[in-house]
Amino acid sequence: QVQLVESGGGSVQAGGSLRLSCAASGYIYSGYSMGWFRQAPGKEREGVAVIYTDGRNSYYADYADFVKGRFTISQSSAEQTLILQMNSLKPEDTAMYYCAATRGVIATPLNRNKYNVWGQGTQVTVSS
Repeated sequence: QVQLVESGGGSVQAGGSLRLSCAASGYIYSGYSMGWFRQAPGKEREGVAVIYTDGRNSYYADYADFVKGRFTISQSSAEQTLILQMNSLKPEDTAMYYCAATRGVIATPLNRNKYNVWGQGTQVTVSS
């Protein structure tokens, strides 16, 4: 059974940085797509950044437009850890951030409905 545990959330001022980590238990990386999603109060959960597989041992990163140039997603297969480096944070980035995973090829990697394994989330608060 794959489990995901997020860490690294916190409170920062606008313009600051945070680094989120997602530790996976159970062998997860081969054939899996993984990503970060977020949900602000009163809003739907939305895709932030993902690393997805094409089913042929190649992996690609995709980002929501609102984080391009500010956030970077990476993974360490040896450590089974997914990282989200968040720079130039804005108050509108305030949300609960979730790590998610799914096995196989997915046509819309930033679509939250394609993922079936979720972590508990870590809160990110950005003040102005």
